[in-house]
Amino acid sequence: MPSHDRYGSDVLNTDWRAPKRGRAVEIAADAGLVVEEVTTDWCGEIVKVERDLHTVILEDRRGKRRTFPLGPGFLLEGVPVILVAPTKQGPARPTRTASGSVAVPGTKARVARASRIFVEGRHDAELVEKVWGDDLRVEGVVVEYIEGVDDLAEQLRDFRPGPERLVGVLVDHLVAGSKESRIAQAIAKSPVGRHVLIVGHPYVDIWQAVKPERLGMKAWPTIPRNVEWKKGVCQRLGWPHRDQADIARAWKHILGRVSSYADLEPALLGRVEELIDFVTSAQEV
Repeated sequence: MPSHDRYGSDVLNTDWRAPKRGRAVEIAADAGLVVEEVTTDWCGEIVKVERDLHTVILEDRRGKRRTFPLGPGFLLEGVPVILVAPTKQGPARPTRTASGSVAVPGTKARVARASRIFVEGRHDAELVEKVWGDDLRVEGVVVEYIEGVDDLAEQLRDFRPGPERLVGVLVDHLVAGSKESRIAQAIAKSPVGRHVLIVGHPYVDIWQAVKPERLGMKAWPTIPRNVEWKKGVCQRLGWPHRDQADIARAWKHILGRVSSYADLEPALLGRVEELIDFVTSAQEV
């Protein structure tokens, strides 16, 4: 009887489930690698990785670019790979604060003043903290976000501003004729008005206060009024925008492009400096 096995080798002695090209392995998405995205057959060189968006940008031989999520779904020289963000080196110790002040190592934060700076939302607070945080700690100024200005008058009544409890308020889209401007005017005429300074910038959202060049754009996209602005921006820029988690990642990406006051529009810089000067002028006992 011939010893030949007409069914070939024993399938139980091999990994019969293994894909023909082999199993995917993780590799760093280093600039210069040429990979292919399997679902679209897009082949291009890695030109950029956006860590906070968890995306990679590929440029094809015609110079066109597309953005894809990091992770599985790529081929490198025909072999399946899982792209991961390259490791990054830690930053050098700065000699100046992000606001341009001279950094003084070892300076202790001052005990918080009674005065406060109010901003409209979490993103506003995070941007102010990133650029002016060192200065605010030295001055003992706390920044709080209030989720919009509709209830500002009520919040001021609860806070009870006075000569030793000044309040500075940073408002988005503070332009003539807007709802925000009417609220600001009413508070200025109220009994607490002389202890409150409301200033604002002309931008629809604090995102626009970041210079568009820092994100590789000539200008921020124009979004129709019937479209949620942040979602519309993400959609126009080709960023994920399905849910709030995507919006949060987009903001993290934008904030990551800000390292100092030089990355922000002057219309915001002057207003924040004005608020800091105001609240630190309180007649403290």
